[in-house]
Amino acid sequence: MRFDDDAELDTSEVQDERGGGIPGGATAVGGGIVGIIVLLVGLYFGVSPEKLGLSSGGDSSPSSGATGPSGVEENCKTGKDANEREDCRILAVVNSVQTYWRAEYARTGERYTDADTKFFTGRVNTACGAATSAVGPFYCPADKMAYLDLGFFEELKTKFGASGGPFAQAYVVAHEYGHHVQNLKGTLARAHDGKQGPDSNAVKVELQADCYAGVWARHATTTPSERTGRPLLTSLTDEDIQDGLDAAAAVGDDRIQEKFQGKVTPESWTHGSAAQRQQWFHTGYDSGDVARCDTFR
Repeated sequence: MRFDDDAELDTSEVQDERGGGIPGGATAVGGGIVGIIVLLVGLYFGVSPEKLGLSSGGDSSPSSGATGPSGVEENCKTGKDANEREDCRILAVVNSVQTYWRAEYARTGERYTDADTKFFTGRVNTACGAATSAVGPFYCPADKMAYLDLGFFEELKTKFGASGGPFAQAYVVAHEYGHHVQNLKGTLARAHDGKQGPDSNAVKVELQADCYAGVWARHATTTPSERTGRPLLTSLTDEDIQDGLDAAAAVGDDRIQEKFQGKVTPESWTHGSAAQRQQWFHTGYDSGDVARCDTFR
């Protein structure tokens, strides 16, 4: 996975608030307050954040990376920076994903509404309520913003057994923006019917976001940037795609339940199995067609 060294990055699409955190006793919250949590909410699975080995928000200390890292605005200027720094790479992925969705909406005669991503450390206030790193990356429909503690990517490998790699990170970001597209289309709210299980709307919403991530990946190296007229992402290999599929499987409901509960309870699924998540990412990537992502059929 490589970006155009000479491409100019748009830092306005990421708000970098790492190292701040929310003082006091903010609590870990579930998806009903925060909105659609993309990868895991311990409470959804009947597993506390403590058992998952994640911060529960019980103290006010910022998580890793809270020592005042330099912000993206100062350090993330070009694609070369994205090829060398993790935070710049995530910014570049945000730029690439939104470039694709702007082009896709324009193709159908519609206008895409941009959404920012906020980097935070430990805990953060959102229009959906206060949240901690324990909930994983998430999208808040109330303020149309994705939230991400970069420390999650290390936990994706160490806690959940994913192989990691830059495209595993890109998959996570693209999935978040899949939820944003669902919010714009009015389909995101279908997840809030209170039901769980493999055929629930909650699962269908998550799988559709996986499919949207795959569609972006198919077009990422061919969609020209508005700034340069060239694609921001210049190289995406089979190995990169495999890293994304591995990340999708690592956060399947069955894999998480087996790892942290010792048993699989499909009736409580809210995100889909490892196989389902891989299947729908594949559907998006292989077809490159948003219309093929109708998981509600």
